[in-house]
Amino acid sequence: MVQQFAGAEDPCNNGSPKSGRGVRYLRDEPAPSGKRMMLGYALRKLRDRLNLKQSEVARFLGGSSSKVSRMESGYFKVPARDLPALFQRYNVSDPIEQERLRGLAAEANEAAWWQPWSWAAPQYLQAAVSFEDMAERIRSYEPLQLHGLLQTQAYARAVISRGSGTVEERDARTELRQERTARFAGAPADKHGIFIIDEATLLRPFGSAQVMRGQLEHLLDLSTDRRYQFRLAELGRYDLPVELGPTTIFDFAGRLPTLVYAEGFDGGLIIEDDEAVDQRVKAFDALLHASLAPHQARRRISDLLLRHYRR
Repeated sequence: MVQQFAGAEDPCNNGSPKSGRGVRYLRDEPAPSGKRMMLGYALRKLRDRLNLKQSEVARFLGGSSSKVSRMESGYFKVPARDLPALFQRYNVSDPIEQERLRGLAAEANEAAWWQPWSWAAPQYLQAAVSFEDMAERIRSYEPLQLHGLLQTQAYARAVISRGSGTVEERDARTELRQERTARFAGAPADKHGIFIIDEATLLRPFGSAQVMRGQLEHLLDLSTDRRYQFRLAELGRYDLPVELGPTTIFDFAGRLPTLVYAEGFDGGLIIEDDEAVDQRVKAFDALLHASLAPHQARRRISDLLLRHYRR
């Protein structure tokens, strides 16, 4: 089910020209995808430019406000047959702009690269993978375990083995996580991540001492790669603003507004509301500036590796 939080906008609300960007906790129901959201964002900007309500567009299309809302929020594919009518209603007469929107629609309707693992990955996780795939910058703080993009295969397997599902499903999720890390590592140079590592995650063992040793050695290797910027939130500090909790911030270089994702025990929180996103970004920045700088983080990881896992 989708849990709609107080103050969040209903994605099916047709009263406001700018409905659809809110806060939702998703479990096993259909979730938005990044590429569909990118097309929806472009269509929403066209609608906003004319100050139209979703209900007005729906009447023109001969559909429902719910359909328009879900197209704009990335929950629903935009049928190719609807594009000419949308061009007409939004006064899109430029052939170049029409072709751009058709291209976005074609990409949004293509099968995702993670389709082979979709049977084992919950919908909210697939949404997060789509954001990860499209984002130019990823900013993350994970207080319980290392971010998935930093995990070795052995560490990932140990973490995922504690979760729900059959052995086959957990194996598939481990494979998917490794494919995600490989794609991030091999992406164009302008794609990068800023990761605040909580020191507790380096002391909380998963798997075995050998698994943890390999994981910390892997972090040291990644720390020399400009794609990865590490900060470290120290234990024993009284003033660290760690109340932020698990948070991943996706920046899309203008193709979509910044959004926040936080994975929970049984689902994922997707935050699009501008004010809520801004609060998370400010909290992240506060923790970032209070954490150890990259060279200090590397030194601390080396020290923990020697003291706890190289015996």
